[in-house]
Amino acid sequence: MTALKVGVVGTGGIYKWAHLPGWLSHKEVEIVAFCDSLRASAEAAAKDFPEAKVYDDYRELLADPSIDVVGISTPNLYHSEIAIAALQKGKHVFCEKPDAVNPVEAQKMADAAKASGKLLMTMRNNRFSEEAQFAKRIIEQGELGELYTGRCGWIRRRGIPGRGGWFTTKELSGGGPLIDLGVHMIDLAIWLSGNPKPVAVSGATYRKFADQPDASGRIPEGTFDVEDLAAGFIRFDNGATLQIEFSWASHIAEEQKFLEWRGTKGGLNLTNDKLTLFTESAGALIDQKPAFPGSAIPQHTANIRHFVECVLGRETPIFVPEQGVDMIKILSAIYESAEHGREIRL
Repeated sequence: MTALKVGVVGTGGIYKWAHLPGWLSHKEVEIVAFCDSLRASAEAAAKDFPEAKVYDDYRELLADPSIDVVGISTPNLYHSEIAIAALQKGKHVFCEKPDAVNPVEAQKMADAAKASGKLLMTMRNNRFSEEAQFAKRIIEQGELGELYTGRCGWIRRRGIPGRGGWFTTKELSGGGPLIDLGVHMIDLAIWLSGNPKPVAVSGATYRKFADQPDASGRIPEGTFDVEDLAAGFIRFDNGATLQIEFSWASHIAEEQKFLEWRGTKGGLNLTNDKLTLFTESAGALIDQKPAFPGSAIPQHTANIRHFVECVLGRETPIFVPEQGVDMIKILSAIYESAEHGREIRL
């Protein structure tokens, strides 16, 4: 059996705890190269792979004709640049979310994938939870009827990631919690409802915690030019609507991830990974709480394993690049709406 040879670009935290376990979980994958602009980070990642090559320039990694797949886990700004270059070199690409920092770059990625004939997939790990997979099945079976309105969000009481680093620097990240957390829950909501096309959005963003002192009374240093809360409203081509809210910090009771869809026959609520269904039977309203055994495979690992199986031709991709383009169009339009105070047509 010939293993798929993977070259990794970006060896920071998300690679270590989310991507690496996924690559290692598949017996037909071999990591053969590591690249990071901080060479010491790439060298540290390669210490358990004595035969692997180490680079600090991704172009050198892409020049290796033996590499079949490139895994990207860099700051957001570089996702599209590296993905496009890898696809043009004939490599399959698995990229950390978000797809890109603006719709133009996301479209370039999709176009490059189509031109190359290679597989491009961006992390959509929330689609792989037991709860999400079950919800998808019952929706497709028509048990909830027509889904017509919903809401989703991920709100934190306190949880600003890497304050002063690339997460809070718009040039590198593309935005704050909307692009960091919003990709997860908006994607899950749209996927569950059958991937309708977004046609219009409106939104508002707030930056209220960037200059607040820490526990010692000191104002934190470093760049913080992104929002810490975003709220909005999305309209789709099938008439459905979706309310959204994402925050890194706000005065609330506790952190919460939530997704809700209301249908003509029933509804669902997925809050902090607990699923509840709302239906009626024989004149009575019924709440159902499905029980799941608990998957032995983490969601990120399941996503990467699915990607590998797709590259090997055994599965059909659960995600296609056009969905990524639509996602980045939504996020970009919400920022535009917040800036100009009006609804944005897509």
